[in-house]
Amino acid sequence: MKKRLLLALAAGLLASTAASAQNLRIGLNEDPDVLDPHRARTFVGRIVFTSLCNKLVDITPDLKFTPELATEWSWSDDGKALTFKLRPGVTFHDGEKMDAAAVKANIDRARTLPDSLRKSELTSVESVDVVDDLTVKVNLSRPDATLLSQLSDRAGMILSPKAFASADFGQKPICSGPYKFVERVQNDRIVLERFKEHWDAKNYNFERIVFQPIPDTTVRLANLKSGNLDMLERLAPSDVPAAKSDANLVFAPVTGIGYQGITINTNNGDRAKMPLGQDKRVRQALELSIDRNVINEVVGAGIYPPAGQPFPEASPYNNPKFAAGKRDVEKAKKLLKEAGVEKVKFELTFGTSTTTQQIAEIIQAMAAEAGFEISLRPTEFAAMQKEAQAGNFDANIIGWSGRVDPDGNIHAFATCKGALNDGRYCNADVDKLLNEARSINDEGKRKQLYDSAQAILKEDLPIIYTYYQPWPFVLSKKMQGFKPYPDGMIRLKGVKLGS
Repeated sequence: MKKRLLLALAAGLLASTAASAQNLRIGLNEDPDVLDPHRARTFVGRIVFTSLCNKLVDITPDLKFTPELATEWSWSDDGKALTFKLRPGVTFHDGEKMDAAAVKANIDRARTLPDSLRKSELTSVESVDVVDDLTVKVNLSRPDATLLSQLSDRAGMILSPKAFASADFGQKPICSGPYKFVERVQNDRIVLERFKEHWDAKNYNFERIVFQPIPDTTVRLANLKSGNLDMLERLAPSDVPAAKSDANLVFAPVTGIGYQGITINTNNGDRAKMPLGQDKRVRQALELSIDRNVINEVVGAGIYPPAGQPFPEASPYNNPKFAAGKRDVEKAKKLLKEAGVEKVKFELTFGTSTTTQQIAEIIQAMAAEAGFEISLRPTEFAAMQKEAQAGNFDANIIGWSGRVDPDGNIHAFATCKGALNDGRYCNADVDKLLNEARSINDEGKRKQLYDSAQAILKEDLPIIYTYYQPWPFVLSKKMQGFKPYPDGMIRLKGVKLGS
């Protein structure tokens, strides 16, 4: 009897050890850029940050704000101050304390670091006050309806201030999330391990998370089927039937809040000095040459809804007036003739994923019928973004994962000094409208301003929107507790691998 009891206890201990030592392997569509939330811009980087770096606030699946490092918050009567109460007992991965001083240091860094991409998200912030150890007050130069949304993403991720001085912070990030950084091998893997001192560690079950960039969607799915991955993000539409028919897999799609499109270089260096960059009629002709329904049906397997604006159809700021138009090759040719050009040559750059390659080839073929000679240049995604900032492009196929507040889908891309405005499009009227929309909480009044801005942008076309981005996840049926969110992030609280 005693022997059987000891064996049972030993078996239970082994099972418990095996369960606690679970590793999770996630296939990413591309390799992230720098692992510093203040300087990063890739979507897959945000997926890694979701496990690595806690934020002041998070969102729920129905896009409501919920506490994370901040337990509560309140606005001043004039809308020019936002006060946060912080969670006690939180430590960074280096053992330093997370407190109001750390929050101030992070917000100040995000808005002043020379190469910070969060500057345009925090332009309303005038100063940050440490009220007490667990209370921080953010003072604004003007009311800002977008600020809480910004702080629910990279601008609100709190990093260890002690680690800021490190020259390689972006290579060895130190945050306060449920998992801490272990190693990165470029274009191969990013490894995180469970942070046992995390304030909510009991709800995180994996000892290690391995993120593996695999741009080829078919190869990524094959790795999942073979057991080399446990889940993947952004399944290729062509692989949807195969995923659905596999009894060992779970297809878990969710409608996203972002979009895909073509960003055109209109004002960023010498490469903007060509017909496509200088004449809106040429850009209008390019848009008319593209049939978004073909992209949806041929590449998207019906899950890529055509887009004509940055706000998805579920958004209260979406206006049917700016919906995607029909293809009209003859009208496109007429516009090129009016612009004084018959043939327009330009280079179309895109990330090295199977789906984007297919879309680029379809656009190339359709536009050729209207008079465009497009050369295609596939480029590693992070490298493409870096070249875009430097103006080394004619037009890029690039998307945006979307934000809860409408400002997050348009301001940084369309204002003169927007951090993500790669083409350097600049229109003073658009700036005025979008800046005013940031300061108003009334939905009806904000919508009028966005409609006015969209009317100008629809005419100028610095970005040609193509489709709204869905987030089709696929995971092993052994995964339990995973819930897809509209922002496309992978949240692992309560998720585990069964037998």
